[in-house]
Amino acid sequence: MDLTITTLEGKDAGKVKLNEEIFGLDPRDDILQRVVRWQLARRQQGSHKAQGRGGGQAHGPVVRNHDHDLPKKVLALGLRHALSAKAKASDLIIIDDLASADAKTKQLVSQFAKLGLENALLIGGAEIDANFQRAASNIPNIDVLPVQGINVYDILRRGKLVLSKAAVEALEERFK
Repeated sequence: MDLTITTLEGKDAGKVKLNEEIFGLDPRDDILQRVVRWQLARRQQGSHKAQGRGGGQAHGPVVRNHDHDLPKKVLALGLRHALSAKAKASDLIIIDDLASADAKTKQLVSQFAKLGLENALLIGGAEIDANFQRAASNIPNIDVLPVQGINVYDILRRGKLVLSKAAVEALEERFK
């Protein structure tokens, strides 16, 4: 699968060939659902206890662990299916570099408007440019993560997935 690499200004910067084993699968909803349920269960705190009549704290909270086990291979498969779902729906954009000269939100909003990004997850390389991170943190419905933080829930939660060229290379290396 070939995709065009664009810049933040909206200009073409070449093409990239995406690995079919990562971006070309037929998405399975059952695997995506299992991984999302696992992620949401793991982030639950588990210190809640329903209070009896009158409230109080006679015996304190009963800590519960809500998470459940999910094999590593299913987690990796879920990530590949989420990436494939975005690629199949044409909601995947490859950007040359996620960097900004200065940390100005107004400038970044205009660049995102040119690209048609209103609800997006942006995945950078191993480290994200500090100016870009600061400028993007103020924009609603835009999330910025390093490639190590990519997860199924955030991919499916946002409309578009924007990967940097470095992120594509890191993902292909990860699933080799």
